[in-house]
Amino acid sequence: MILSIIIPTYNEEEYLPILLDSIKKQNFDDYEIIVADANSTDRTREIAEEYGCTIVDGGMPGVGRNSGANVAKGDILLFLDSDLKLTDDYLRDVIYEFKMERLGIAITRMEPLSNKVEDKLYHDFANFFMISVENIKPHGAGCYGIIAKKKLHEECNGFDESLTFGEDTDYIEKLAKKEKFKVLRKAKIGVSTRRLEEEGITTLIKQYGRSTVNDFLGKRTDINELNYTFDHGHAKISESKMPNLEKRIETINDIKETYEESKEKVNKIKSQLKPKRNKKRVFYCVCGEGMGHAIRTGVIVDRIKDEYDVYLFSSDRAYEYLKSKFDNVYKIGGFNTVYINNKVNNMKTLANALKRNPSNIKTGYDNLYKKARELKPDIIVTDFEIYATMVSKLLNIPLISLDNIHMITQTKIDYPKDKYVEMVKAKGVIKTYVVKPKVHILTSFFYPKIRPKKNAIIYPPIIREDILKLTPTQGDHVIVYQTSKESGKLVRKLKSLNNEKFIVYGFNKNETDGNLTYKEFNEDVFYDDLASSKAVICNGGFTFISEAIYLKKPIYSVPAIGNFEQTLNGFYVQKLGYGEYHEIMNAPKVQKFLSRLPKYQEKLKNVKKTNNDGIIRELKYRIEKYSK
Repeated sequence: MILSIIIPTYNEEEYLPILLDSIKKQNFDDYEIIVADANSTDRTREIAEEYGCTIVDGGMPGVGRNSGANVAKGDILLFLDSDLKLTDDYLRDVIYEFKMERLGIAITRMEPLSNKVEDKLYHDFANFFMISVENIKPHGAGCYGIIAKKKLHEECNGFDESLTFGEDTDYIEKLAKKEKFKVLRKAKIGVSTRRLEEEGITTLIKQYGRSTVNDFLGKRTDINELNYTFDHGHAKISESKMPNLEKRIETINDIKETYEESKEKVNKIKSQLKPKRNKKRVFYCVCGEGMGHAIRTGVIVDRIKDEYDVYLFSSDRAYEYLKSKFDNVYKIGGFNTVYINNKVNNMKTLANALKRNPSNIKTGYDNLYKKARELKPDIIVTDFEIYATMVSKLLNIPLISLDNIHMITQTKIDYPKDKYVEMVKAKGVIKTYVVKPKVHILTSFFYPKIRPKKNAIIYPPIIREDILKLTPTQGDHVIVYQTSKESGKLVRKLKSLNNEKFIVYGFNKNETDGNLTYKEFNEDVFYDDLASSKAVICNGGFTFISEAIYLKKPIYSVPAIGNFEQTLNGFYVQKLGYGEYHEIMNAPKVQKFLSRLPKYQEKLKNVKKTNNDGIIRELKYRIEKYSK
């Protein structure tokens, strides 16, 4: 179960049905309702039973909330006062934003169940105040929708039952020290104005103002200091105070009218300056080296292109691949790593980059910078493409990073200790490619912890839809996937294994050489060969390894020497028990690998089936959140 809704009550027969009705009308149904009742003398318990609520004994609000949480079955707890009313889609919006922001504790904004202008202004101010201090002093003005992870609630021992006032703010502060807190921006909850009507704004300002000041001073407020009661229904505001209150209301109404007029004028000017678009405009910039970036981008763009106007920018083979699939694809310059004998040659890579740099910059300027100035994209997404950062900074366009390579900079990775120098060099290069994006959306088949103070989230690998549809079988052949021409010598070493069949992709030819069958790349044929293979031999490329893991194929990984990202992928293949990682490929080692296939197949059985829905949902959420 996702959600447990916990409501402390005492003599709430008038208000409780309104709240319960609003819960039942939500378009979200994975919840339970727990009413923690403090021995009501009216029909409160009977009403709760009629609505199918679980009823437990309560007491003061903190006691009741803890009692409800003790029996809750949901992963997330939602604490509500009984005189509230949920707005349309409240539960769905709360759960969505809470999960997407990776929160541990949150509150929702308020809107009064009243048509009075002054009530709206008071609550608008309360909302503004809570948002303005959320990163300084997490604060909650009453239990108007407190959302918390159940595990975090238990870890922090719930509400402090010794507090007679402000136990909700104390609870929020306590949990916010452990995990991220936020005032949710979309969901609003309808709140009763009964206390405002009963006690008057002056009294409430004094009460909450004093308690808030105490909170910021690190003190807790006792209920006796405030002349506060949890029972409602005592005398209304005295008649002698009414004239002053009416004058204040008239003043507020004047301010409100002026404010609304000014806001309308500003919005009108804004709408005239910025032409309306039916869809947000997304520039998607893709690294052209290898095919993994392009394949991943193709899957993503296919899923978002109906919702957004997407313009693609890439180089080399990635450009050709994307151009064959989508409209609005533009060529820009790129940098490629030079390999000799399956080893990164840094000097030739640098020389090649310097040689191509002038034309790369011109092409990037003409096709990316000029297009950005002309089309004014709302956001730029980069899959490890270097010019995206430059254009983002020059034109002040929000930048989102989506790739696998930033696992190296954003997470606490494990790696072979003799590769420390390679790791440091890789980090240095990676940090120059993508600078200070709004968020790093990472995709990976291994899940180390995110580094402190990093705004990043990890999702499972993006898998092509055609791969997702495959039903894997176990044939008698091994797939060899090598995209570097320098790997030819490595592949020919497999000819000595006469009893094994190898289907080789990556050399752009169709021929047979003993037990080696070379095939030109054809997606349909490749998918069938991969799905029916008994194992794969590859370099350390992320996309192919991810697809092999998804299809539960044991992996023999030979990363290109000096390519730390490939080394990291091969290292985790071995660490997770999905296969082996070697710096060289020779026939005896391959033979031993093939003899151990049952062991790796057993480990691969535990790999959970995933799809691309989560990361697509994440990207859409971030586009909406950060768009200009």
